[in-house]
Amino acid sequence: MRIILLLCCLVCSFSISANIGDMPKEQQLAMKYMEALTDHDYSTLRHFYSRDTVFFDKTANTTYTGSRQIIGFLQRAHEGVLEYRLNIEHMFNTGSLVVIIGSYRLRGPGDQFGKPGKIIDLAIPGVTTLKFDNNTERLIEQMDLMDYQTMSDQLESQ
Repeated sequence: MRIILLLCCLVCSFSISANIGDMPKEQQLAMKYMEALTDHDYSTLRHFYSRDTVFFDKTANTTYTGSRQIIGFLQRAHEGVLEYRLNIEHMFNTGSLVVIIGSYRLRGPGDQFGKPGKIIDLAIPGVTTLKFDNNTERLIEQMDLMDYQTMSDQLESQ
């Protein structure tokens, strides 16, 4: 009985939630970047981008290169969005490449989706890969693979 009690105390003394400071440097950078992206913090995003940064939505076959093009695209995409966040289900890295699996949640006016007068609520599953330059801590490339069929299905039902 004492052994069981001791084991329970030992197990309970370890924290099961990860602290951002415990993550590898690349994942910490990814978290800061994704926070700026979902908060529409363009000032912080400019620090992550260079004129050579590539933003590639592979599923939509759309590419933007350089800080100006990427920020311009994001401002248009975020226009009127009431809520935008990323629910991370899994994240890992290999060197400077960070892979994020999760879903992007958007809530905003339906005008952008052909549903004027409505508030649209979407959860779009996807994979985002981020490649950083470890020396400058700038983003080299972001590639998104999004499940636009699920988005389309959700729009149909709203």
